Amino acid sequence: MATGFILKGQVLSFSGSPFDGERPEDTARLQEAVAVQDGLIEGAGTLAEMQALLPEAATVDHSGKLIMAGFVDAHVHYPQTAIIASWGKRLIDWLNSYTFPEEMRFADRAYADEIAARYLDLTAAHGTTTVCSYCTIHSESVDAFFAAAQARGQRVAAGKTCMDRNAPEGLRDTAQSAYDDSEALIGRWHGVDRLEYAITPRFSPTSTPEQLEAMGALWGKHPECLMQTHLSEQTDEIAWVRELFPQARDYLDTYEEFGLLGAKGLYGHAIHLEERERHRLRDYGAALIHCPTSNTFIGSGLFDMAGLMAEGQRIGLATDTGGGSSFSMLRTMAAAYEIGQLRGTPLHAAQLLWLATQGSATALRMDGKIGNIAAGMEADLVVLDLASTPAIAQRAERAEDVWEAVFPTIIMGDDRAIAETWIGGKRV
Repeated sequence: MATGFILKGQVLSFSGSPFDGERPEDTARLQEAVAVQDGLIEGAGTLAEMQALLPEAATVDHSGKLIMAGFVDAHVHYPQTAIIASWGKRLIDWLNSYTFPEEMRFADRAYADEIAARYLDLTAAHGTTTVCSYCTIHSESVDAFFAAAQARGQRVAAGKTCMDRNAPEGLRDTAQSAYDDSEALIGRWHGVDRLEYAITPRFSPTSTPEQLEAMGALWGKHPECLMQTHLSEQTDEIAWVRELFPQARDYLDTYEEFGLLGAKGLYGHAIHLEERERHRLRDYGAALIHCPTSNTFIGSGLFDMAGLMAEGQRIGLATDTGGGSSFSMLRTMAAAYEIGQLRGTPLHAAQLLWLATQGSATALRMDGKIGNIAAGMEADLVVLDLASTPAIAQRAERAEDVWEAVFPTIIMGDDRAIAETWIGGKRV
């Protein structure tokens, strides 16, 4: 049997959501060490307790550093890796100018393999251990992504993007082919190792009612799968949806009508929601995915984190690469803080770290497996150097508690702050 290992440092875990109660830090716990064996967390506690738990395990000393669950990115487009940080477009022009031409290249399995490997390498370097990704309409793009994640022993979710209108000819499928291709991919990948399938209609404007109906039927047949799409990202997008679906009560109704509203649904952006939509999303326990760097980079708007949390919504955090401007969940947390400031509701460091781990894992319905440090959880971990640059170090030196120490890393940190990333108990 493997002897495992012990990481010593400031081990952060959560007993609940720091959005509940008056003091966000009250749900957080700091311990001295975490023990890992055979890809799972054996426990956390004092160093002596962990050494007694795994008496033959080597101890890796990260004194002064913060050890926590690996980051969980709940909404990404791995095929947009190479076009990240492209200039000057809003949503619809972004798709036509940058996204669609790039996604056409993913019919080539070799190119899809190259970008999938590049994407997972880049995100691991930033401490991200789980992502939920859109692929392209090509089954090859899904196979490439799952194969790359499988080789790394990584827990991911992904799905073939389905579009049968308002996209170039090379990027359109049909209602029937979207159903058939998606179902074949579910059979090939869902539940294999640490892989999960997400049924993926891109958004209502690029799917006919017939395709949305087909995707709803597929989800009804495979309720074990996630379903991901976009919702109310920009006001001109909402106006477009209103033109395309004149009978719909609102944007969400274009999904709800076809069986695409449910507890395992992931709705990216969700900035400009109407009251009915908020009530229905909460009633179903669906997840809203906040993508702050994307929302600012392509000018979408300011997500109502405080209001949505207060009414009991399930919320995850995401980079939305490549509309999002960074592969880093640290930068994403910083942007979430900045958007909170613009709304007059700044987020505490504990809330930001929870969103990037347990919050996103809960949104993906994976919170029993990842996103926290507790016995039996999968050993996806990140070690944060809280003094990774001179600018961060000089500010952290003045800190009076761990939250003041980690906040400069959230605001100014990048991949240099990632001392180690562990996926499934293996250092990557």
